[in-house]
Amino acid sequence: MKSGLNFLIAAKRCEIDALRQLALTSALVNVTGRLVHGLQRERGLSNLFLASQGSRFAEPRQQQIAESQATETALRRCFDGLDAHLGHGARLFSRIAYVLQGLDALPALRERVDTQVWTARQATEAYVRLIAGLLAVVFEAADSASDPGISRQLVALFNFMQGKEFAGQERAAGSALYASGRAESAEQQRLLHLIDSQERCLQVFKEFANDELATLWATADLDTVAARAELERMRRVLCTAADGSPLDANQSQPWFDCCSVRMDRMKTVEDRLAHSLQRLCEHKTQAALDELLAFEGLNPAATQPADPLSFFLHPVPDHVAGSTPTQGYGHQLDRSILDLVQDQARRLQAISDELDTVRASLNERKLVERAKGLLMAHRNLSEAEAHKTLRQMAMNQNRRLIDVAEAVLSMAEVLPERRR
Repeated sequence: MKSGLNFLIAAKRCEIDALRQLALTSALVNVTGRLVHGLQRERGLSNLFLASQGSRFAEPRQQQIAESQATETALRRCFDGLDAHLGHGARLFSRIAYVLQGLDALPALRERVDTQVWTARQATEAYVRLIAGLLAVVFEAADSASDPGISRQLVALFNFMQGKEFAGQERAAGSALYASGRAESAEQQRLLHLIDSQERCLQVFKEFANDELATLWATADLDTVAARAELERMRRVLCTAADGSPLDANQSQPWFDCCSVRMDRMKTVEDRLAHSLQRLCEHKTQAALDELLAFEGLNPAATQPADPLSFFLHPVPDHVAGSTPTQGYGHQLDRSILDLVQDQARRLQAISDELDTVRASLNERKLVERAKGLLMAHRNLSEAEAHKTLRQMAMNQNRRLIDVAEAVLSMAEVLPERRR
């Protein structure tokens, strides 16, 4: 008959399996980030190509497409390596299924750009949708992580990648605006929204990243002072020009290059984030393996308590408020199974509490996105207009954005019907 020690060992093996799955997921996130970066550049070059009526940027665009295709192949291999029977989560797999549909449609999108059937705005929206699907894979990976340290890193990485995507959308929108040679108020408002969205994402990144990675981004951003100054100057030109006034089409390439300097710096930090995440997974897996070896070296008979009634005299282990989890078991081989169970329970409770804190950020994002979607559906607003409406409501009522989002969702049944 199996003892308590047998099940402690089984629990530790489950923990190791979960950590190994997180390592696979982290590798998937890394390749996803590389493809997102390639598609972001491809999107910007496609905008320049379309806005110039196909007269410029054809060759660099084709070169970028080849790079994106190579990374896509690597990502598909990662997808093939995932085991559908492991605990990666139904939502993660459904996100991957959606992304695969988008990747399958990518050749048709590129053909629309090649033949200039689509406008720059249509092409941008198509790339944005595919990239959003890829980022949703990263979001679900962060949301399903079972280790708080890894979860924090994933939340930081997701928000950094999302901020970089808003920067990429700004690059694409500004490229098209400059290349068109004419200011347009709707696109100017969109640029302002994208700039604001970048800053919000980077702020969340700073809250969850460790000090080393937060400092790395701050340093990388400062290293591009000249480029940032030029970017701010070109932003002012784009965003303050009167509607319909002329823009210098020759500035489309400098704008693209200026934005690319910042995005390439962001990609460097993103790569460090992904590498740090992979190292963390390896470290935690090794620590769990060491503890498993310690468990397997225990003698079940020697770990029984001297007093059988100690089971009833010890505090209940599952809900120990404010307790500090014991670190490691290898040096405590003479302890009873009950002691080990209690330490394991305290540790798991502490992990659960920290995970709740980390996931609060992800849950807030979900609620805000749902509220925006509701406003878009019922009031026929764009995504930027819906976000602006929520922010304005929060400012007027002196409330947090998440509180306003919850209030909007609670009023779903009484919101006016969508205008036709």
